[in-house]
Amino acid sequence: MAAGSGRYRRATVRSLTERRPQSLAGQVFLLQLTVGLLLVLGALAALLLTSRHDAEEEARSRSVAVAETFAHSPGVQAALRSPDPSKILQPLTEAARKRAGVDFIVVMNTHGIRYTHPIPQEIGKPFVGTIGPSLAGQVHVESVSGPLGHEVQAIVPVDDSHGTVVGLVAAGMKVASVSRAIAGHLPVIFIISGAALALATAATAVITTRLRRQTRGLGSVEMSRMYEHHEAVLHAVREGVVITSAEGRLLLANDEARRLLALPDDAEGRAVSQLPGLAPGLAGLLSSGRSATDEIHQTGGRLLAVNQRPTDRHAAGMGTVTTIRDSTELRLLSGRAEVAHERLRLLYEAGVSVGTTLDVARTAEELADVAVPRFADYVTVDLAAPVLHGDEPTGSGAQQMRRTAAHGVRADHPFLPAGTPITFVDGTPQARGMASGRSQVVPDLSNTPTWQLQDPERARQVLACGIHSLITTPLRARGNILGMANFWRAQGSEPFDEEDRSLAEELVARAALSIDNARRYTREHALAVTLQRSLLPRTLPEQSAMEVAHRYLPAQSGVSGDWFDVIPLSGSRVALVVGDVVGHGLHAAATMGRLRTAVHTFSTLDLTPDELLGHLNDLVDQIDQEEAETGSDTNVTGATCLYAIYDPVSRRCGMARAGHPPPALVHPDGTVEFPELPACPPLGLGDVPFETTELHLPEGTQIVLYTDGLVEERTRDFDVGMEMLRGALSRPGRSPEENCRAVLDRLLPERPRDDVALLIARTRVLGPDRVASWDVPFDPAAVAGMRSSISAKLAEWGLDDLAFATEVVISELVTNALRYGSPPVRARLLRDRSLVCEVADGSNTSPHLRYAATTDEGGRGLFLVAQLTERWGTRYTPQGKVIWAEQPLPANGAEEPAGSEGPQPAP
Repeated sequence: MAAGSGRYRRATVRSLTERRPQSLAGQVFLLQLTVGLLLVLGALAALLLTSRHDAEEEARSRSVAVAETFAHSPGVQAALRSPDPSKILQPLTEAARKRAGVDFIVVMNTHGIRYTHPIPQEIGKPFVGTIGPSLAGQVHVESVSGPLGHEVQAIVPVDDSHGTVVGLVAAGMKVASVSRAIAGHLPVIFIISGAALALATAATAVITTRLRRQTRGLGSVEMSRMYEHHEAVLHAVREGVVITSAEGRLLLANDEARRLLALPDDAEGRAVSQLPGLAPGLAGLLSSGRSATDEIHQTGGRLLAVNQRPTDRHAAGMGTVTTIRDSTELRLLSGRAEVAHERLRLLYEAGVSVGTTLDVARTAEELADVAVPRFADYVTVDLAAPVLHGDEPTGSGAQQMRRTAAHGVRADHPFLPAGTPITFVDGTPQARGMASGRSQVVPDLSNTPTWQLQDPERARQVLACGIHSLITTPLRARGNILGMANFWRAQGSEPFDEEDRSLAEELVARAALSIDNARRYTREHALAVTLQRSLLPRTLPEQSAMEVAHRYLPAQSGVSGDWFDVIPLSGSRVALVVGDVVGHGLHAAATMGRLRTAVHTFSTLDLTPDELLGHLNDLVDQIDQEEAETGSDTNVTGATCLYAIYDPVSRRCGMARAGHPPPALVHPDGTVEFPELPACPPLGLGDVPFETTELHLPEGTQIVLYTDGLVEERTRDFDVGMEMLRGALSRPGRSPEENCRAVLDRLLPERPRDDVALLIARTRVLGPDRVASWDVPFDPAAVAGMRSSISAKLAEWGLDDLAFATEVVISELVTNALRYGSPPVRARLLRDRSLVCEVADGSNTSPHLRYAATTDEGGRGLFLVAQLTERWGTRYTPQGKVIWAEQPLPANGAEEPAGSEGPQPAP
């Protein structure tokens, strides 16, 4: 290798010393002077040719212009038709020729016989030239040898008014005249050329002086010595240098390049593609001539960093200079750093990608997704069965597990699918990991029979898929082992080692904490949902005033305080209630239960809607006060409620709301109305009195009550939700159950963020055939008449079995009204699911049940009423009070109201 470079060095020095010029600057001066002289001579020749060409073009243009001008001159056509055209035209042509500066103007007839010519002897002779194109109406220019010598002439037709050619005009110049014009320019051309040569010589002298100054007047010996020093440095550096020609031949390779590329001694001068031992990629780069920056190529077990640039960046095809350095060790270190960086990035992505939801199964799937394919080719996650339900694992190694996630680079993997129950067999890596709490590494599955004990047949399928290595790591959080995460590698991946064990444990530790958080949330959510379900009505009570359908959907994020209820009242009336406690969690559910119980309690007092909401408001204030006294920050900060009472006899419905969305009324013809109820504040936010609105509803009207979660959604405005509700309800002929389905399908997103309570009730009417009423005179003697009237009506209804008890009840109630009340007194019978006896009077005093002594003469009336009826009570009206009592109907007298469909079971 050294011998080859020495021969190249000596040959180069010899070629330089044999020339021995006086100086490099002298050579440059002679070269530049020669080049300048050649340039001046070339420019002179170009100017002469250009001048000749321009003169000939000018002669042609002038000949055409003169011929056309004379041909179209006035009087030419008349002269051609005269008996002697030459006599008229000869003087005119000669005068025009001299003024125009041409050598001849010839006028001829259509047969080419001249009428004029500068030489009179030529008149009458045939014209020398081509007249065919001109006779066809064209302008023809040509070069001919005529009577005056070598001429350039233009032939133009003379047309009459009908476009017929009546003659021809030719004008032209002799070539000798053109040459004289060129000769007139030669002095100027020679002056310019001499000036250019002088300038070139001066510029050459300046450049030579500057070059001599830059080279300090060095001769060939000094330049050779400088070259030797440069070559010594070139071959001493620890970086390979390669110079290739534009044709892809190796011109120079220093010692380091020969060593790195293992080049033979005769490599210089050979094509790069023919050098033995050179990797194809590197050979292609060296012969391509393209630029490259730190490209990595492998040659002979080395990793080489290659940089390549053209030898002259301003010119193409000048070859390239390539520098090569050995980066094998650096690459090894950077590879380790890159692996460490990749592992850190994997852990970071696991931290932000695992545990995005509080769902146990989803968190396990996220662990599998983030690990494939960057850490393993397949991942399976098995969790203890209690963990999936929010409970703590038993801690026993033999407890039942459940496959929760199975993910890999291929969808047709051989592992058990998610949802499959699993019990780890003793001796398997999973069982050992559960028992010890440490990861188990199996580098070679084919030579480890213990892992096959779990399922030998499936183990053979796993090996058949090329899976060869396993790490099984326990999911450990807060001292509990929740399950096992199994990482599998297949063909094309390195087997797991101890470094992978630490990465797997850290990866699983983060996921285990997220799974345990999800487990705790699942348990708390299940408890809250159970509590909330227990506080909501499981079935609706039987009543005949309405056909009711309802829905309750808890939010995905947790339980809330939405509730609804249907409460039968006295006189066949029914109360509808929907409420919402703002917030989520156990506190909201517990508060909802307290408010629902309070509504039931207050409804037994037969309060009007505004009175009931007033009592409920006081209860919320009391709850907040109790919470404040205990130092809790869980106050009721927004409870809303809507309470309605419907009377099937009068078809009137009274409603009041406290911060709740307004109800919707669906009329029998399908029109939807949102009645304007007074917008009172939510419960617990003030002492503003509530107001009741009375509505008269036609039979078959559907009352739609709902919570704000139905119409409010973050992707739309409240008004948009209300219009969507109107559109979902505006279909005549649908039942409440069908409307429930239509509303939820139209308005609810796939994962609602808030609870939704929906209650739809279609009104019925208790017709006149089931209602009997009497105005009772304010006279004790009227009691006897009432008994007979009651007996007659019960006989008409087929309820003779109840005649005696009903007569006693009505007698006692009317007697009390006449004795303790005030007029007017009115009695009423209602035949519904029970027989209802009502007596109303104008007094607000309420009777009290008491037990009379044996010596008392009175006080047994209400006691008898209580004994003969199922229940009794008092309700107050704006006109006074009503005392009512209910008796069960006999089996043959229990009928459904006319036109009704009967009670509907709760869905």
